[in-house]
Amino acid sequence: MRALQVRELLPDHAGAGLVDLPVPEPGPGEVRVRVRAAAVNFPDLLMTRGAYQLKPELPFVSGLEFSGEVDAIGPGVTGWRAGDAVVGGNRFGAMAEYCIVPAGALRRKPEALGWEAAAAYPAAYLTAWVALVRCARVEPGEWVLVHGAAGGVGLATVDLARTLGARVIAAASSAGKRAALAELYAPEAVIDAAPGFRETVKDLTGGRGADVIFDPVGGDVFDESTRCIAFGGRLLVVGFTSGRIPEVSVNMPLIKGFSVVGVRAGEYGRRFPDRGAENLAAIDALAAAGKIRPHVHSALDLADWREGFAMLERREVVGKVVLKP
Repeated sequence: MRALQVRELLPDHAGAGLVDLPVPEPGPGEVRVRVRAAAVNFPDLLMTRGAYQLKPELPFVSGLEFSGEVDAIGPGVTGWRAGDAVVGGNRFGAMAEYCIVPAGALRRKPEALGWEAAAAYPAAYLTAWVALVRCARVEPGEWVLVHGAAGGVGLATVDLARTLGARVIAAASSAGKRAALAELYAPEAVIDAAPGFRETVKDLTGGRGADVIFDPVGGDVFDESTRCIAFGGRLLVVGFTSGRIPEVSVNMPLIKGFSVVGVRAGEYGRRFPDRGAENLAAIDALAAAGKIRPHVHSALDLADWREGFAMLERREVVGKVVLKP
């Protein structure tokens, strides 16, 4: 089978490449999946150079999330049969024609989604759900400011916030991304993410500020977000793509009455397994009902993986890039 294997941890993904590997056999409690599409996520890029917290033993096959069909079942597995259409996530291994996953890591593919969209939605929409529903407890009519709104998780948050009845302000760095956001999801406002956005947010919200701010950027964006959040607001810390981890003087949340809340969707599910299962069921139900619309920026053959990785590095992707083994 074809697979994207990381053999050495090197800059510019120089230690990664396509290889032919034997088709793996599922062990007890495992399922082999014929992969139809695998999403490209920033952790996949970071792991090729050892810059992510998860450092698999070398060599390993890249790929965190996928869609595909059950191909073979290991001993002790019940509830799955060959041919079942599934989505799933694994710590690595998805960027190959076949992957082995624990049976419990699979979910049925929503029929409303094709292979590519099905590979693109699980992690992004799970993060959006945990952020908006579990952490922010967003209410219909509230103003939600989404930074990094054109990225995979940001776009999912824009889509989900609108589905939940919130009023959405989507912030993006380029005119092209802003145009795509307006066309795809028609939020209440699409704004430039450049410094000075706080005044725009205040104007849009009648001086109140945003009730919920979703921030995967950090740095200066976080700093300015504390100036345009409403009293009683929730500032969601999702990541630091700017490269700088910001700090906040605690007198600011005291005086302005807002909360700073960390969002770790995967850890939330591990800490609260029952609620974690509810989260997954919720996004799957929305997908099955056609109430969320994952957007695939580009679908490439696995052989073109370098171009897919480069698209993310150039920050030109609106939504997700997927690879087809």
